[in-house]
Amino acid sequence: MKRAGLEAILADMTISEKVGQLLQLAPMFYKGTLTEGEITGPMAEMGITQEVSERAGSVLGSATAAEMMAIQEEYLKTSRLGIPLIFMADVVHGYKTIFPIPLAIGATWDVALAERMADISASEATAAGLQVTFSPMVDLVRDPRWGRVMESTGEDSDLNSEMAASFVRGYQGDATKLAENHEKMAACVKHFAAYGAAEAGREYNTVDMSMRELYQHYLPAYEAAIQAGSKLVMTAFNVVDGVPATGNEWLMRDVLRKEMRFDGVLISDWGAVKEIVNHGTAGNTAEAAEQSLRASVDIEMMTTCYLENLEALIADGTVAEGLLDEAVMRILELKNDMGLFEDPYRGLKTNPERQQVILSAEHRAAAREIAADSMVLLKNEHAVLPLATEKRVALVGPLAKTQDVLGAWSWLGDTQDAVSVEDGMFAQFDTVDVAGAASTEHITEAEIAEMVRVAQNADVIVLALGEASNRSGEANSIATIRLPEAQYDMIDALHKIGKPVVTVLFNGRPLDLHGLLEKSDALLEAWFPGTEAGNAVADILSGKVNPNGKLPMSFPYTTGQIPVYYNHLSTGRPADATDAQEHYVSHYLDIPNQPLFDFGFGLSYTTFDYRHLTLSSDTISINQPLNISVTVKNTGNIAGKETVMLYIQDLVGKVSRPRKELKRFEKIMLAPNERQTVIFHITEEDLRYYKPNLDFSSDPGDFKITIGAHLEAKFCLV
Repeated sequence: MKRAGLEAILADMTISEKVGQLLQLAPMFYKGTLTEGEITGPMAEMGITQEVSERAGSVLGSATAAEMMAIQEEYLKTSRLGIPLIFMADVVHGYKTIFPIPLAIGATWDVALAERMADISASEATAAGLQVTFSPMVDLVRDPRWGRVMESTGEDSDLNSEMAASFVRGYQGDATKLAENHEKMAACVKHFAAYGAAEAGREYNTVDMSMRELYQHYLPAYEAAIQAGSKLVMTAFNVVDGVPATGNEWLMRDVLRKEMRFDGVLISDWGAVKEIVNHGTAGNTAEAAEQSLRASVDIEMMTTCYLENLEALIADGTVAEGLLDEAVMRILELKNDMGLFEDPYRGLKTNPERQQVILSAEHRAAAREIAADSMVLLKNEHAVLPLATEKRVALVGPLAKTQDVLGAWSWLGDTQDAVSVEDGMFAQFDTVDVAGAASTEHITEAEIAEMVRVAQNADVIVLALGEASNRSGEANSIATIRLPEAQYDMIDALHKIGKPVVTVLFNGRPLDLHGLLEKSDALLEAWFPGTEAGNAVADILSGKVNPNGKLPMSFPYTTGQIPVYYNHLSTGRPADATDAQEHYVSHYLDIPNQPLFDFGFGLSYTTFDYRHLTLSSDTISINQPLNISVTVKNTGNIAGKETVMLYIQDLVGKVSRPRKELKRFEKIMLAPNERQTVIFHITEEDLRYYKPNLDFSSDPGDFKITIGAHLEAKFCLV
């Protein structure tokens, strides 16, 4: 439909119909999904009548094609103007084929794999009738106490930005062709803005930071997703500069819409409009509605502030009807871009066989590959890994048998479809004896005794442990980032046997690994790997896949070190300065300053040698970019993937600058003894940063380059 057609629809709408388009409801509010055929319980408490549901504009969380088609068909029977519903849901790391959690996707450092994951997720979700995914979450994270770090791709704005754009491309493809490409869906980047900086890592908590910090580190990934074409943005629960994001007119209109040039649909997070009252910047739901609409929030998710108040606010002149019209037009444009006016079912009625792609063998194979590439080898003493498949393996621990390996936000994934570590190991190793535990939180003496018995007869112990999937994710903050205490008795008992211990760790956040690391000969960070978890773990342990993941987020030495991240400032008294005093420096008395494992860390079964760092010039300018090359050689005897990372430090700036910043990375595959020269292209724009007045520019002067463990060079911006 052309723009004129949308304008004609808008002109014909009543204010009540316009307000309805701004309301998003769950499927339970619609005919065909109500068991009693009437509005009862919490639906009635929200003031939702059948009449209201018949003019709402979008649906949250419909799970199947049959349900979506039934709701849409019934809805259109009563829609005076024939405006279809649009269906949205959280497809965060897969629909039915569940991929590793996003933090693990970040650990692949492979933007092509990220795009592939999103592409497959979109093909399955659209086959089930969904049209919008609330993904990617691109919040920068530095505090693993916050459960939602599992939804992010880590602590670096450059890595997050690359991953954000890849997710959007994977979900949407060519965003101008969504009307005809029914296997793609609209992406919704979240949570705008700075939700990942919640104080003390506590969910829904306050965020407080300088404007410069916000612009320098937290906004770039959102902007990357928007530049990649994301059709929607979701507001954050937190305040930004003391004002709730959902009602923050400066943040949404000035920053998001003007500076970032976002002209798509802005949707609140669940209940966030009404929560403005709890924040204390609105005295009632009418003021919350006014603030949100003035901030250009187009869709209110699962609360009724707009529904209850906008007509009256417009009638008394508090809010101009033009603001409502802007919001409605953006919603109509989204529906039109998705082709819903021509086909409200996006091909499901004419092509029902599309559902055959869901959980297909091809998709499972992709999930297995991506899961293996996301795993990070943190320790491998005496090259205990990879394991010869003829060795007798004792597979023990609370994650040995369980299929609870999908992770949070896999709400449509079925654990019954997941491959346990037990099944994955049985498929690749000759002799595997298994002793599990019923819980990650409570491990009995009898369960430990059985693990010890099994382990005593083995050549090697594979210890599968970690968090339950519901221990991370939304609302799952923890104050101490350790394993459940019951697991340490198990670790101690197995360590005493004297057999090699290979630990496979399942978790949704970086953890304090003390008590585990020193009692493991090898430690594999598996995250929550998804549907093909067990097969991917066995692929790594057997050497079928050479581990190549790198940490996207630092692992703290202990909880008290948080926040700890790689691109920190030096301070006036850095502990490693050449003139540092013995005591009066920035340091802890009881632990190191450095994290236990740094951002970017990850071992391999082979080794790589970096040589010949070369610069095309010793100067760079606006008109003269810089090429930086390095030669990487696989010096081991097996093929392996290596992520080559380029870091730059601005040695003198108008404000204190990070000790190093990731600027480029490239993942390469090398056969034994093969070498490859990697060339990075750097421009003056890469050296810009935000000054105290938020001027985004570079400074003439010296810069240091770091690639690999020891290669360094300097150049000058002139």
